[in-house]
Amino acid sequence: MTEAKKVTALRPLPAVIFSSRWLQLPLYLGLIVAQAVYVFLFLKELWHLVEHASGFDEQSIMLAVLGLIDVVMISNLLVMVIVGGYETFVSRLGLDGHPDQPEWLSHVNASVLKVKLAMAIIGISSIHLLRTFIEATRLGSPGAVVTSEAIMWQAIIHTVFIFSAIGIALVDKLTTVEHPAKGH
Repeated sequence: MTEAKKVTALRPLPAVIFSSRWLQLPLYLGLIVAQAVYVFLFLKELWHLVEHASGFDEQSIMLAVLGLIDVVMISNLLVMVIVGGYETFVSRLGLDGHPDQPEWLSHVNASVLKVKLAMAIIGISSIHLLRTFIEATRLGSPGAVVTSEAIMWQAIIHTVFIFSAIGIALVDKLTTVEHPAKGH
């Protein structure tokens, strides 16, 4: 037989402070609207690709597909922030035992969320950098939008993202070191 968790009443000030977490709800709802905008963008770009596929060369198709992947990765990032952030900072979603519960959600906390977000940002940055490298083959041609300086700065920024993610992961690892059991 299990007992239900006992809920204790909070004093007024701690109750107000604790309840203030619900002020984040409009932020998460706004991100859901942003997610819908990304779905619309994805469908629009997919339709553009299908409609013009016969007129595109391989490089144009590859760039269009990378654009679709980019939208999906940003959308995945939004899902992680919405679901993980709400679960971590606002309230439990009550998904225990649900067949569609994401595996990562069972052990999400602020540290895990930061590392996952950093990795997602690196993935998004990688797609942008790959698109830039592909577009770089047009460097110097009329209408080229990529410059060697832009490539350099994107590579530097991407490298900074990687080092930042490594730093976040190291700090997380150092701060979550398990302590040996006491009493031995």
